[in-house]
Amino acid sequence: MPSLEDELFPSTPGKFKVDRAHNMNRQFHRCFASTSTMFLWALFLIALTASYLSFQSFVDSGSRYFSASWGGIQWEKQVRNSAQIHRSGGMSVLVTGAAGFVGTHVSLALKKRGDGVVGLDNFNNYYDPSLKKARKSLLNSHGILVVEGDLNDAKLLAKLFDVVAFTHVMHLAAQAGVRYAMENPNSYVHSNIAGLVTLLEICKSANPQPAVVWASSSSVYGLNEKVPFSEADRTDQPASLYAATKKAGEEITHTYNHIYGLSVTGLRFFTVYGPWGRPDMAYFSFTRNILQGKPITIYRGKNRVDLARDFTYIDDIVKGCLGSLDTSGKSTGSGGKKKGNAPYRIFNLGNTSPVKVPELVNILERHLKVKAKRIIVDMPGNGDVPFTHANISLAQREFGYKPTTDLQTGLKKFVRWYLSYYGYNNRKGLQ
Repeated sequence: MPSLEDELFPSTPGKFKVDRAHNMNRQFHRCFASTSTMFLWALFLIALTASYLSFQSFVDSGSRYFSASWGGIQWEKQVRNSAQIHRSGGMSVLVTGAAGFVGTHVSLALKKRGDGVVGLDNFNNYYDPSLKKARKSLLNSHGILVVEGDLNDAKLLAKLFDVVAFTHVMHLAAQAGVRYAMENPNSYVHSNIAGLVTLLEICKSANPQPAVVWASSSSVYGLNEKVPFSEADRTDQPASLYAATKKAGEEITHTYNHIYGLSVTGLRFFTVYGPWGRPDMAYFSFTRNILQGKPITIYRGKNRVDLARDFTYIDDIVKGCLGSLDTSGKSTGSGGKKKGNAPYRIFNLGNTSPVKVPELVNILERHLKVKAKRIIVDMPGNGDVPFTHANISLAQREFGYKPTTDLQTGLKKFVRWYLSYYGYNNRKGLQ
């Protein structure tokens, strides 16, 4: 059979003589054959290129999978071990924001009493990530796995629920801070609204559905002037974007409770403080600046009225979180379909004893044995409110919530931790 080269270029072209018409017809057929053959070659090259790109995509995907911070047999084993329950009637809890302030304390308390705990945290840089990493090390030392990942990663959340049938979710992950919302508003929508919806979507589709307890905020009371703040008070006048996203969260969780049968409990925290706290909080930054000899800024409200907060010690908040988990009731849906009504609750968790900010500074001065350099300024319009005061009678009635730590005692514990963590204990007079 002649080759393609033989068809186009005969080896002895001078030996054949044909008439013009026949020659033209033959050239047409040769040209058509050439075009068809080239077309087939083009198809072959396209197919080869497509195959290569598909293979490369597969290799890249595999590379990303094996280099990811989650996934694989060993990872799944770690997740199951961390979620293992070690007490009769215990629960298996996914704690979001586990490397955060409240998340760390709640995770430790759950583990200590024998519950299974798996943490999730994205370790963002809203404040020093090294503090979050230190909290993670603390959790690891108690056998608690903290998975690094974002709340909006639906594949990661789905995988966690595929590996462990969580009975409860303690949702503490959020973009915190009232004033920072003016600098980076999108981060609040990303975490506090989109992240919440992503989590609820996974929870409502789980079988069985977990009960969900999550952190709302006392900020939802906004411009409300009735005190103390009660769960029945109006919350439609937020004073900050942070408060607005938390209020939106309460409406969103109610929707998932109503449509999908998720058991939901929202907790309105009131100014939580204590060891391993957040550096952006006033008591924390005051302590840092006092020790460094820097001035502290103290805001005051209208008519030179001192701001006041219902400061609540972390151990009391933890007791409220555990009490809420223990009394959450069961979700009634399965695979995204509601089978009956499920509990929907909201509780204040506070101390019921507001303290003026200047008195907070007085207490810190006594514990630190250092005088603060105070700068008093009028409160700017940055979303802060002049006072907070919790009515906790509902939480007392439902699960026996009773705060026991006053500000004097709580700050003493915080200062002891702060001096130890930041290496001040060896300095004379700071013990």
